[in-house]
Amino acid sequence: MITGNVTVQREAIISLEVVGSDQQIQRVEAVIDTGFNGYLTLPRNLINRLKLQLVGHRRATLGDGNIVVLDVYFTTVLWHTRAQEVLVLQADGGPLVGMSLLYGNRVTLDVVDDGDVIIDTLS
Repeated sequence: MITGNVTVQREAIISLEVVGSDQQIQRVEAVIDTGFNGYLTLPRNLINRLKLQLVGHRRATLGDGNIVVLDVYFTTVLWHTRAQEVLVLQADGGPLVGMSLLYGNRVTLDVVDDGDVIIDTLS
C-alpha cells in the first residue's frame, strides 16, 4: 500500500522513491494527476541530480491545449516496494504521477484537508 495525503490546495500527494542512474535513491513528493496519461514528470533540476539519461523526445498536449515537445528519460521507481521501470517526461513544476503508473491500482482519496490518499494493487 502507498499512502499520502490531500493538501489544503486540494492536491493528492504521495511519496515515491526514484532510482538515479548511479543507483542513488531520491525520495520525491508527487501530485497524482488523473489528467496525465503518462507515468511520471520530473523537473529538470531533479533529473540532473539523478543523472538520468535522455532517451528521446515526445509531443505532449498540455491541459490548456498547447502542444509541446518534452524530453523523455528512463528510470526506475519503487512502487509497492517493487522496482518498476518508467518513462519520465521533463516538465516545469512539481513532480506528477500519471495514470500509466497508477494502472492496475485502486486509488482512494478522502478529499478534505489532510485527508488520506491510499493506493492499493488490484488482484
